[in-house]
Amino acid sequence: MWPFTKKEKIETRATAQGFTADLMAARESYLSGSRGTGELTGTVQSCVSLWEHGLSIAEVNGTDYLTPHLLGIIARSLALRGEAVLYLAPDRLLPASDWDLSTKGGVPRAYRLSISEAGGGTTQTALASEVLHFRIGSDVAAPWTGTSPLRRANLTASMLCAIESALSEVYEYAPLGTSIVPFPESPETDLQKLGNQFRGKRGRMLLRESVNVASGGGPVPNTDWKPQDLTPDLSKSMTAESLAAARNSILSVYGVLPALFDPSCTGPMCRESQRHLAQWMLQPLVNSMAQEASEKLATPVKLDVMQPLQAYDSGNRARSALAVVEMLALAKESGVNPDHALSLVNWDQ
Repeated sequence: MWPFTKKEKIETRATAQGFTADLMAARESYLSGSRGTGELTGTVQSCVSLWEHGLSIAEVNGTDYLTPHLLGIIARSLALRGEAVLYLAPDRLLPASDWDLSTKGGVPRAYRLSISEAGGGTTQTALASEVLHFRIGSDVAAPWTGTSPLRRANLTASMLCAIESALSEVYEYAPLGTSIVPFPESPETDLQKLGNQFRGKRGRMLLRESVNVASGGGPVPNTDWKPQDLTPDLSKSMTAESLAAARNSILSVYGVLPALFDPSCTGPMCRESQRHLAQWMLQPLVNSMAQEASEKLATPVKLDVMQPLQAYDSGNRARSALAVVEMLALAKESGVNPDHALSLVNWDQ
């Protein structure tokens, strides 16, 4: 009877939803933010497209690995995730769809990368010197990670998504353009027949008997056949103002001036918005990318978006060059050292 008297082993399981479900939920929250719906809006995708196209035409010196297509992938990953990781293969750079890393002193030293393939992904383990890790918005608590502009503007992104979702539901389900027309008590068949006759009579004249009957020569009320509109009044909820404020906040956090999307935007304002995006957002971003690429590729790498985007004021540059030439000529005639004169106004080589 020994096999039958053996105590059964009690299997223990994790509490709540389980460790795997909790880990997947945490990973999903890390990738898409608290709601994961902000990047579905047209405003965010417009900013992402500006980043993607601005970096794809950047001028690259020192390496052939950073192709325009790869720069576009990097820009999209930085805009939506705040970081981009690429594995340095012998002949190319392979973008990683997911990664895990270990650090020492807050600096990454090893990576476990997931490389996407058409038939399924592969896993690659690499040292930090074999990986290009671009990141923006790093926090002091985790300097090895980056945060996207959308995650840093979580409140406005959620508000923008909520307003757009509410407006879409209003246009889909609300009785827009619907009116109630009073009519005396009649059988259901007469009301149905009258409703069918009103349908499709746009721009035509339709004669019907009056609702109110004046007996004994009394006056006919002026409110005869006055319809009641059922279209909801959205102006009282300030949806237009809230939508514009949320959009402007998203544009600003991506480095795009809100005036660029204004219907009354003129040519000079459009060029100034593009110059602002290139100078204050894209060029500092590619400078950090060039530094990372120079360290890992062991060759000086330079990236420039100002010249390909023509993000400068040609008129002011021409006037500045003319003033500098005249100043140098005057300094030479006066016997003043031009280098000393330039250093007084903080001009470099």
